[in-house]
Amino acid sequence: MGASLSNLTEGGSTAGNGTGLGDIPESCIAGVFTYLTPPEICNLARLNRSFRGAASSDTVWESKLPPNYQDLLDLIPPERYQNLCKKDIFSLLSRPVPFDDGNKEVWLDKVTGRVCVSISAKAMAITGIEDRRYWNWVHTEESRFNIAAYLHQIWWFEVDGVLKFPFPADVYTLSFRIHLGRFSKRLGRRVCSFDQTHGWDIKPVRFELSTSDAQESSSTESFLDDCDKDDETNGNHKRGCWIEYKVGEFIVTSSDPATE
Repeated sequence: MGASLSNLTEGGSTAGNGTGLGDIPESCIAGVFTYLTPPEICNLARLNRSFRGAASSDTVWESKLPPNYQDLLDLIPPERYQNLCKKDIFSLLSRPVPFDDGNKEVWLDKVTGRVCVSISAKAMAITGIEDRRYWNWVHTEESRFNIAAYLHQIWWFEVDGVLKFPFPADVYTLSFRIHLGRFSKRLGRRVCSFDQTHGWDIKPVRFELSTSDAQESSSTESFLDDCDKDDETNGNHKRGCWIEYKVGEFIVTSSDPATE
């Protein structure tokens, strides 16, 4: 059975006058690949020469790129993408591309090809951020920007972020990534301290979203700390973990003009 499968994938068959996968025209294979995900295409490219050729087709990878992928390339020095085929351009854009002084990043999801953006706390307006009594900047490998804003204590605060970007037509979700407790490494192990973590189970947090075309979304009020004093055995699943809080969704119908 193994020998037969090997012959089939290389273009031969168990019968002398038969046909194999290698006899399928590359154009037909490429047409099928336009309906598959990039990981699936890369896996099938290992079958034989015809599949490998189709998997390198510009037509295939053009369908995986957003219509305005040139807007993303404009954030990169031209010498890095000039003379690249569409497959290599997809590979390039699937890695984070920094912009706005490195405080924001954009990339393509490796499976769906959809546009993703991340914003550093450094790019946000945070109440009292310059006052060391309340806030401190913590360098950490757990942030894609290698830095996070750590709150010591405060009565109230707001975090405002603004992004103007030529998103291609799609439905997007906004979320905040938050961690309760101070984390560090001790003897090579990750440890968290919650001595100064309190109050998040008393006052809720409200997340809001608004866009330049008048779309608005407001999440229900969330208690960041779900500490249950009657459940000391199971503990608190929100402490010591990075949790994404969904704010809402917004719809983009065109990349021009840019959405803010």
